Amino acid sequence: MTWHTKRLLTFDTETTGVDVNTDRIVTAAAIAVGGGQPTEPHTWLANPGIDIPAEATAVHGITTEQASAKGMPAEQAIDGLTAVLAGYLNRGVPIVGHNVVYDLTILDRECRRYGLPTLLDRYEDSVIWPVIDTRVLDQHVLPFRRRVSETQGARQLITLAQVYGLGWDEEAAHGSEYDALMAARIAYRISAIAHTPTGDRPEFVRRTRTQRFDDVAALDLEGLHHAQIKWAASQAASLQEWFRKKDPAAVVEGAWPVIPHQAGGEQQ
Repeated sequence: MTWHTKRLLTFDTETTGVDVNTDRIVTAAAIAVGGGQPTEPHTWLANPGIDIPAEATAVHGITTEQASAKGMPAEQAIDGLTAVLAGYLNRGVPIVGHNVVYDLTILDRECRRYGLPTLLDRYEDSVIWPVIDTRVLDQHVLPFRRRVSETQGARQLITLAQVYGLGWDEEAAHGSEYDALMAARIAYRISAIAHTPTGDRPEFVRRTRTQRFDDVAALDLEGLHHAQIKWAASQAASLQEWFRKKDPAAVVEGAWPVIPHQAGGEQQ
């Protein structure tokens, strides 16, 4: 039985911005799915303690006023979210997400901001694993596929949903619950394709000259986690090389699944 047919904990956050060191979590979802068991949803709405910029509200729909009126104290939300993730990890359930290095890193910084034990502090192993990142997987298995739209990034969640034939509900999208569940569906689809005989794979895969689904099929969960560390680093290095054609000082972080903390990096 392959990992995509077992229990998964799919995870997503919506935040005040894109800086993992200074921005805050507004909503989060950690939803246990699959494995022949009932779905177990865990969701949080936090009052981040700072204003939510209009640009962030335009993405996830939560205003400063809503978070202040209905959100739980941020420290309580972060503590509860981290405890849930650690609980599943300690039972061997992998965390799944799209560009999950962002979500795991901002969670780490939030824990440090409030003086809470981090996810790693609460985990029985010395590193956080297993983690499955649909962005890293997709870029590895289909590195040169065509864009579906000039207005969408090649590796956006909506793009992957369309590529893998999963549909997209724009009204529900960009909420942490919807995005988390979509990541789980994409992860399942990638693994299912990988474990399908080559000649029986979907047409869009068979007509793609460069595809690497066999790399995923050859790995168990532990092997896949370690492979993603290498794939993420290689992908970041390639992107950095491309950026440096215009900006010689450009840096793309290649650490995965959590960007290491540097003392003094956060703002209170």
